[in-house]
Amino acid sequence: MSAFKFKQFTIKQDRCAMKIGTDGVLLGAWTSVAQQPFSILDIGAGTGVLSLMLAQRSTAEVIDALEIDDAAYEQCVDNFEHSVWADRLFCYHASLEEFTDEIEDQYDLIVSNPPFYNAVSSITSSEDKKESASSRETARFQDAMPFGQLLDSVSKLLSETGEFSVIIPFLEEATFISLAETFNLFPFRLTHVQGNPQTEIKRSLIAFKRTKEVVEKSHLIIETDRHQYTDAYVALTKDFYLKM
Repeated sequence: MSAFKFKQFTIKQDRCAMKIGTDGVLLGAWTSVAQQPFSILDIGAGTGVLSLMLAQRSTAEVIDALEIDDAAYEQCVDNFEHSVWADRLFCYHASLEEFTDEIEDQYDLIVSNPPFYNAVSSITSSEDKKESASSRETARFQDAMPFGQLLDSVSKLLSETGEFSVIIPFLEEATFISLAETFNLFPFRLTHVQGNPQTEIKRSLIAFKRTKEVVEKSHLIIETDRHQYTDAYVALTKDFYLKM
C-alpha cells in the first residue's frame, strides 16, 4: 500500500492493520491546543498520525505516543523519524497498563482514537460498503481497549489542568461519559459527527477536564454528497489533506 501524503508529513501504513481513516484525522484536527500544552500523550498511536497532526498544530515540546502492537510500533517510529518534528516525537512500545504503572510524568493533553468494535465502523456511506468485515474491523475487535482501563489510566496520567480528547461511537457516548465521571473526568466539549445529512450520527468527539463546566456542543456533517465535503469539514481538515 502506498504512503498517505498529508500537506506537511507522510504516513507509511503498510505494516498497520489500522490504516489512515476519518476518525483519526477528525480527532487530530478537532482537539484543542489553545491551552498550549507542553506535553502530549497519544494512547494507541497506530501509524502515529494523531501525534504528527498535533506536532504540526502545537508548540508542545514533548509528544509521546504509546503502541503495543509490534509492527505498528515500528511503523510509528519510522513515520516519526521521517518527519520534520522527529526531535519532539517519541513512541513507547508497551501496554497502557505497563506504561501507566511505570511513568511518573503527567501530560497536559492526552488523545486517543481507541480501538473499539462496532458492526459499522466507518463514518461515510462509501466507506461502510468497502470496510465491513474487513481486516480493519478485525483489528478493532482483537485490540479493543476496555473504556474503563483507558479512563483509569487517563485519570492517572493527566495533569491537574490537562485535557483529554477522544473519538468514540455515538452509541457509546452516554456510557463513556458516565464512566468518565467515576474517574472525575467531565466533558466540556462535544461534537456529534454525521457522514452525510441522510445518515445517523456515527461518532462523538469528546473533550474532558477534571472540573465540571457547561458542555459546548456542536454538530459536524462531513459530506453533502459523495466527495462533496461541507464547508465545516473542509475548514477543519484543510491544513492536512492535500486536496482540501
